[in-house]
Amino acid sequence: MNFLELAQTRRSLRTYQDKPVEKEKLEYVLECARLAPSWKNMQCWRFIVVNDAAGRAAMAESMGESNPGRKALTSAPIVIVLCAVPKESEVWEGKDNMMLDAGLAMEHLILAATEQGLGTCWQGLFTEEKVRTALNIPEDVRVVAMTPLGYAAEERRPRPRKAMSEIAFHGKWGQA
Repeated sequence: MNFLELAQTRRSLRTYQDKPVEKEKLEYVLECARLAPSWKNMQCWRFIVVNDAAGRAAMAESMGESNPGRKALTSAPIVIVLCAVPKESEVWEGKDNMMLDAGLAMEHLILAATEQGLGTCWQGLFTEEKVRTALNIPEDVRVVAMTPLGYAAEERRPRPRKAMSEIAFHGKWGQA
């Protein structure tokens, strides 16, 4: 599968099979995340693999009751929590490189999971302090995002995408 096919295949999944993820596939997606680019090669990201039911339930509890991601976190066999260490990154000219770098690592993980036939669903709406407490995350570390990881229980159809002319400009804003 080439990169375009990979990007076209990726979906945000919210229901998962009751089937464990093979250790080799988990290690593969984490390795792909580890290889993501970062500001000054500082690699500020950290990943916590939560694979017990109580831990996954605690991650779901960190979200609002109406959040559709809650079910995804409890139905998947694994939740991966993305953290970032601020002292291992910098803010440069008002740009928070830590958040950009962490996002790149998570996107590597998500695309690698898709390549391996696994589903994910980026989750960013949660109470950071609840996650921090449940997973013993130090106060000086930020909880950035999380994703369930597992085999899809449903097939998701492609969602409509904006036309290229709406998102890519040549030379100046608005020029096709």
